[in-house]
Amino acid sequence: MGAFKKFAVAALALGGAGAAALWWLALPERLSPNAVAALGTGDAARGQRIFDAGGCASCHAKPKSDGEARLLLAGGVELKTGFGTFVAPNISTDPNDGIGAWSLEDFANAMLRGVSREGQHLYPAFPYASYARMKPAEVADLYAFMKTLPSVAGSAPDHTLPFPVSIRSGVGLWKLLYLSDQPVVAFADGTPDKVLRGRDLVEGAGHCGECHTPRSPAGGADRTRWLAGAAAAEGQGIVPNITPEGSGISGWSESDIASYLETGFTPEFDSVGGTMVEVQKNMARLSAEDREAIAAYLKATPPHPNGYPAPQPKPAG
Repeated sequence: MGAFKKFAVAALALGGAGAAALWWLALPERLSPNAVAALGTGDAARGQRIFDAGGCASCHAKPKSDGEARLLLAGGVELKTGFGTFVAPNISTDPNDGIGAWSLEDFANAMLRGVSREGQHLYPAFPYASYARMKPAEVADLYAFMKTLPSVAGSAPDHTLPFPVSIRSGVGLWKLLYLSDQPVVAFADGTPDKVLRGRDLVEGAGHCGECHTPRSPAGGADRTRWLAGAAAAEGQGIVPNITPEGSGISGWSESDIASYLETGFTPEFDSVGGTMVEVQKNMARLSAEDREAIAAYLKATPPHPNGYPAPQPKPAG
């Protein structure tokens, strides 16, 4: 065999080995038996807190639902992004169209690993990149609460995604870059419990970074600019910088932030607007201690310049 042919064979072999390695690395990864055992049994009363912090109704109930209607989680809300249109699924207790037949292990794999009951990658429009930081007991609590909710028949439409986003195996490679159960902000020993409680809510169930953090071209959160603000995922506009240096809430006190989350009014008596309306309604259902903890965490996070381009002046004339 000539030298060129030997080189070609070696290159193909290496390429094949590399492709096989990537395929293996991209496979869905489920929770280990020890991780499943750590979930516990869950408590529905505590789970309602996680349900509200996570804003589950904002995506999975009909838009602007209130009262008991917000517990009808039939899905169908569309999230139109640069990667395609994602549709929130039915997560009611219906055993056929929802998640009524799911075990706690099934549910935890979706929340913490982004893996469906059938063993497929879920798209990260479902913010499991944040939920992966939740405590196992919180996942079990949420599951216990979800089991108390009404069954709603009917499947939501499928996502509408272009190639290659439509290939789910690629999500596995995305997870290698962006899925981690480690806190984004590492605090020193002795950090007040209130700040750590706020970190659990903001970085985990509350998934605030999913909107308030700039994203890479691959759609992953840029953790080096955590909460620095970003271009809105849908349509025009920006999501504000909520670090201590940003143009969003830098001048607000902890009590200002907590009050805003409860009432929807800024210190200047402006009212909440845009997609934050739903978020604020969910935060208002939390305890005062939780809102104060979120505020304490936001004031303790590292400051960053705004993570979105400055507005361009309009041309004269």
